Amino acid sequence: MAKKDHVSETPATQLLKASKVAFTEHTYDYLEHGGALHSASELGWDPYAVVKTLIMQDQDAKPLVVLMHGNRKVSTKNLARQIGAKTVEPCAPEVANRHSGYLVGGTSPFGTRKTMPVFIEATILDQPKILINGGRRGYLVGLAPQVCVDLLGAKPVLCALAEVLG
Repeated sequence: MAKKDHVSETPATQLLKASKVAFTEHTYDYLEHGGALHSASELGWDPYAVVKTLIMQDQDAKPLVVLMHGNRKVSTKNLARQIGAKTVEPCAPEVANRHSGYLVGGTSPFGTRKTMPVFIEATILDQPKILINGGRRGYLVGLAPQVCVDLLGAKPVLCALAEVLG
């Protein structure tokens, strides 16, 4: 296997290294609006194990992070009900960029600019290893999903919509 391209550090990888988290680096050719399905295809991974980081907000415009399988959508109604919010909706890209400190398409839940509550689809925790954004477009890190709970305090929720994307 060819040596992977070296990727300069991001706030996400700095946090993972400082926390002594073992992770692997995976680079791919970023495609605008390609999302997790594109990265999974490029890297030869099941999109169910490629986790997307979504910046959303509640009815008071308080930001939150949702970690979801790459081939599932978030039921914002179910999520709102489970977290005690009236409504939840995705942030506009420029608002998401401001909250996270990352560009949409390169958003990592690790090392965000603002501390936000993190919610993880519970079934992600059943995966032996996941790929999740490392803080740059075209760059994912592979790690144990439990890291999201241990490092971010991610709370498990069940809000995946049954239909598969793609």
